[in-house]
Amino acid sequence: MHSLNDILQAKSIAVVGASGNPEKMGHTLLNNIIKGDFGGGIYPINPKEESILGKECYKSLGDVPGSVDLAVVCVPGKLVRDVVDEAGKKAVKGLIIISGGFKEIGNDGLENEIVAIAKSYGMRIIGPNCQGVNYTGNKMCATWPFVKTKGSIGVVSQSGTIGAEMELLAEKDGIGVSCFAALGNKSDISEVDFVNFFADDPHTKVIALNIEGIREGSGFIEALRAAAQKKPVVILKPGRTEKGRMAVASHTKSIAGNDRLFGAFCRKYGIIRALDLTEFYDFCKMASFVARPGGNRMLVVTSSGGAGILATDTAEENNIDMILLSDGLKSALGKVLPPQCVLSNPLDLTGDARAERFANAFEALCKDQSFDILLPIFGDPIPGAYEVTETLRKKTKAAVVVSYLGGGADQEAEVALMNANRMPVYPTPERAVKSARAVLGLLR
Repeated sequence: MHSLNDILQAKSIAVVGASGNPEKMGHTLLNNIIKGDFGGGIYPINPKEESILGKECYKSLGDVPGSVDLAVVCVPGKLVRDVVDEAGKKAVKGLIIISGGFKEIGNDGLENEIVAIAKSYGMRIIGPNCQGVNYTGNKMCATWPFVKTKGSIGVVSQSGTIGAEMELLAEKDGIGVSCFAALGNKSDISEVDFVNFFADDPHTKVIALNIEGIREGSGFIEALRAAAQKKPVVILKPGRTEKGRMAVASHTKSIAGNDRLFGAFCRKYGIIRALDLTEFYDFCKMASFVARPGGNRMLVVTSSGGAGILATDTAEENNIDMILLSDGLKSALGKVLPPQCVLSNPLDLTGDARAERFANAFEALCKDQSFDILLPIFGDPIPGAYEVTETLRKKTKAAVVVSYLGGGADQEAEVALMNANRMPVYPTPERAVKSARAVLGLLR
């Protein structure tokens, strides 16, 4: 029996249902595989076309010269059975079945039939009724939208839209993903397979799961427990409320389960739980950039008094200790900062602060080390913010988390530098503090 690894590490791909029409899914998938610079053989399958996007087209899988590791299937559901049988005869190792028309509409018999055929040949299936897979470690974008940037977050999502948004957020920040997979009906390969793969995948530093219901039960729990011992696991599991659980049942015919029990499981094994899509992305970004801090003592350095107060409230609400500055630290800061600065926590450098003032404060703080998390808040345009914060990171043992807001074009430039150099930066103080809390393991 082949494995998920055979699919993700495929050396040749056939797109069954490839199309020369840009409006068709078969065109989008083929185009994305080509644009992603996949290094192996790419074979469009369509009996009515001679070539598509510069690639010779074949009438069937059997006509392809040489071997095919992976077939991406996007033909009408009623034709999938024959495609699966043909793929088996071609010794294809795995299938990504985009096509719908199976269990999601009550057609259980047809889905069970294609799974049985695949198993008889030792093939594995992702889908059917799925959005495909993008594994950047193999430059294999067999999905949509097109995302090419390599990163370290492995995303598996029951919802294609939520998973795709995670990809796009990471692409926008320039940090990328290691993988995005939307599993659809999960007739064969499920979250368990991906969790086990990601746990040992050198391209993946953080495992991100969006799940609505759990089918495998003990197998899923054991996979999560084992993976969480190797690298951070972040989970977005909707269906926390009664009506939310009803929506889960309506959407995927899954059972959301007891939310309190699931929350207790996450706390027990150090799994990071996100409650919404923003947290899901923020927590994954933080976990991929920063090791777990040694404690929960936080110091905020800000050019915006109002933003500093927001950070303080959020820290207090999330069990983060906003430390008091020692007399010695106040004295050291007073020697390098102008008199209008407020020497407390938050350390308010006031609205006229520029990068040099932050640098002077950071230099004094590095000699103190009475905190585990340092949150610089850059309010308004402050060129050089990245440079002074990078110097700080090299000198302190504390986890450095940044918030940058109200800075216009300067903010965009500085944030791009921070993301490119794996410095966690957020557009609001609240998101920065909550993300720090998540990595600390101070979970709900």
